[in-house]
Amino acid sequence: MSTGSDHDTVRRRLKRRLTFWRIVALLLLIGIGVWIFADWQSDTPRDHIARLDVTEIIVENDRRQDALDRILRDPSAKALIVYINSPGGSTYGSERLYKALRRVSEEKPVVAVIGTVGASGGYLTALAGDRIFAGESSIVGSIGVIVQLTEISELMKKVGVSATAITSGALKGEPSPFKPVSEAGRENLQAMVSATYEWFLGLVTDRRPIAEEDARKLADGRVMIGLIAVENGLIDEIGGLEEAKRWLESERDVPAGLPLRTVDYSEPKPLIARLFSEMMGKSVLPERLTLDGLLSLWQPE
Repeated sequence: MSTGSDHDTVRRRLKRRLTFWRIVALLLLIGIGVWIFADWQSDTPRDHIARLDVTEIIVENDRRQDALDRILRDPSAKALIVYINSPGGSTYGSERLYKALRRVSEEKPVVAVIGTVGASGGYLTALAGDRIFAGESSIVGSIGVIVQLTEISELMKKVGVSATAITSGALKGEPSPFKPVSEAGRENLQAMVSATYEWFLGLVTDRRPIAEEDARKLADGRVMIGLIAVENGLIDEIGGLEEAKRWLESERDVPAGLPLRTVDYSEPKPLIARLFSEMMGKSVLPERLTLDGLLSLWQPE
């Protein structure tokens, strides 16, 4: 008799577990459906202010260029706010981004907002905006060009290693990490740096209300906080995203109440990976547990 009773108990337990997992599966399916619908709805065209985040070392990025082309062609994107938190990057990557932003600005307003840092190529990016905002303590500037070389010939001598290069010309293979840079090589590099610097300086004087003489004084590679940058004309106002939206409303007739839609130009993820990231990533850890890269500027001894 007890055997039959135990069997019924096991069956009831299994039934309860099966019911539980059915409910879990149903809730999961509902959650996936809601997420897919919300994702689809967010892609439905409606008037908005586009936001493009430049928060990395600036290099060539075709996905970013495509994103800017989409913003340019999208009639529902009434303006573009470029949020910058970058110390710079490659010259050509910055040039390409700048030109793409200027193409957008021919059709709709573009505003640059500098966060923690907008230096070198990051500041060059900001120059593409019709208005530049930055925080009071944002790091701004570093107008200039640098080429850094590493040369290990003395180390090679110590370890008994040598390198030989056969070249077609005196400057082929210059500079090389295996030998000191020659005078001709140094002159060639300096000519490149100087030409690029003049190009960068030209953008500053063209886009900012600064006389060339004053711009040259500021374009010695120095950085400054937003409070000083606004005094020197490198930025227009102290502020952030909200101030940028208010300016768009008052000066470009773009309603400040329009939603701000961030354009994602990251590497596409499979659907299941996106779902997992949405469901787990933000609930398990805060978005930012790391500190800004400029923390060293503020650390007490």
